[in-house]
Amino acid sequence: MDNIPHYLVDVLEPDEEFHVVRFQQMAKDAMEKIYSAGHIPIIVGGTGLYINALLDNTEFIESETNLELRAELENMFDEIGGEKMLEKLALFDKETATRLHPNNRRRIIRAFEVYKTTGKTVTEQNLLSHEKDFGITPLVLGITYNDRELLYERINRRVDNMIENGLLQEAKTTFGNGKNKGAFQAIGHKELYGYLKGEISLQEAVECLKQQTRRYAKRQLTWFRRDERIVWLHPDICPDYTDHALCKARHFLKEE
Repeated sequence: MDNIPHYLVDVLEPDEEFHVVRFQQMAKDAMEKIYSAGHIPIIVGGTGLYINALLDNTEFIESETNLELRAELENMFDEIGGEKMLEKLALFDKETATRLHPNNRRRIIRAFEVYKTTGKTVTEQNLLSHEKDFGITPLVLGITYNDRELLYERINRRVDNMIENGLLQEAKTTFGNGKNKGAFQAIGHKELYGYLKGEISLQEAVECLKQQTRRYAKRQLTWFRRDERIVWLHPDICPDYTDHALCKARHFLKEE
């Protein structure tokens, strides 16, 4: 990390539950420490919901977890599947139902929970939550590739590097703990469990991981392209892409 202080790294146990509200508070606390030291925080990440929740100062409606309701919704999901759950969700929150993927079990169930416990849909909550100004104007830089095939090639190479550097052993450790939440459901672990259970070959598991990572990158682009604040940097338009990206970033920082 080149002797640069990093926050929110190695702060949770793998089985610890983590959600956007907790991230938002931890990130705000870290930002206060950085500002108090006379520095400007650099927020790095790829989860659109989390980034927007922080930059837009989203105010979440608190609702206590109803374990009985959650169990009921989880059973319903198991019985009818994500597609049917989204059809039911669309009856009272069409925008959220349109935005969510049928495989996004956690957020689909959460959308039902929010409505049933607060009387407000996730969409209504989001509209209300953005009324409180954060008091800062962020410079938002996004990095992507004009050449989609080059992007996918880099993703595939990254997965191969992760496997070479011990990802399989890491997944084996979490798999042995038999957990089903937190980091155990992250991309990079769950795709390898089929191999660890002897159901598929290692090559098939790695190809699955590459495919899921490419799909995730596509969803990221779809999400972030709606944000008009983002200044896009394209490393593939210049051979020395690092210098190009840094040069443009410095230019926009000076303008700000």
